[in-house]
Amino acid sequence: RELAQIDPELPLYNIFTMQERIDDSLVTRRSPMLLAVAFGAVALFLAAVGIYGVLAYLVTQRKKEIGIRAAMGSSPQSIFNLVLKEGLGIVAIGFVLGIGGTFILSRYIGSLLFGVEPLDAVVMISAAAVLSVVALVACSVPAVRATRISPVEALTGE
Repeated sequence: RELAQIDPELPLYNIFTMQERIDDSLVTRRSPMLLAVAFGAVALFLAAVGIYGVLAYLVTQRKKEIGIRAAMGSSPQSIFNLVLKEGLGIVAIGFVLGIGGTFILSRYIGSLLFGVEPLDAVVMISAAAVLSVVALVACSVPAVRATRISPVEALTGE
């Protein structure tokens, strides 16, 4: 508009704002990034379901033991802590293996990253925090279910 006011005879074509040009230049990187985010979200969901499933199975297998603990006077909080501790132990092993894998694979994935180092502390801490929250929630659900086991039902098999 401004150029047309200065010289109406000047031929103008292919005019875009700087933001539009930046968006156009990044379109080839946006699709793989969105795909990686989608795969990451699916992986996080599957990790949560896996942790929940293992602990739910563990609580089911140990129903009589938990019932005996409750009958002997164990508080619901101690039963909750027992199951939560076992679940978080599994998660801790996963963290150790995951961090080891990250260090091993960091030089291979470095070429795929743009603007982020493979072992960036902020990214690593953020990912660990998100995984910790998801794991804590996934461990808490079976732990709460374990506190609701009735000693009579657990021991009689009803």
